[in-house]
Amino acid sequence: MSAPPRNVFNPPLAEGVRRFGFRKWYERELLSSHAHLLLTILCSIALVGMLEVFKGGSLEEKLLDVLMFIASGAIGLWSLRRYLYLLMHAEEVANQANCPACGTYARFEVMAEDRRSGEIVVRCRACRQEWTIEA
Repeated sequence: MSAPPRNVFNPPLAEGVRRFGFRKWYERELLSSHAHLLLTILCSIALVGMLEVFKGGSLEEKLLDVLMFIASGAIGLWSLRRYLYLLMHAEEVANQANCPACGTYARFEVMAEDRRSGEIVVRCRACRQEWTIEA
């Protein structure tokens, strides 16, 4: 079985925290999710434009308009799903980023990761307490 394709802009949680720190990883996740929201809005505008253009034209132009409408709708639905996934994933992880012992937020280092279950073991930089984050 081959390794999954790597995303340079949105690394997995453990790798992103090691490379950038949690706050930067979280920021990147939110920026990426909002870029997908922008794509959703642009696709919605394209859908409305396709409805307006569909009124006139020959049969070939109408068929092209229908194909463009379907493509815009499919891309818009995909980008909306991706937006919601990235946003919810970032928020779910952020809700687990408080140290259970001292309450420090987002100051931890990755100790171990289990790729199958998606859990990572982290250690607080302030009090050295370890806990698990489900990614």
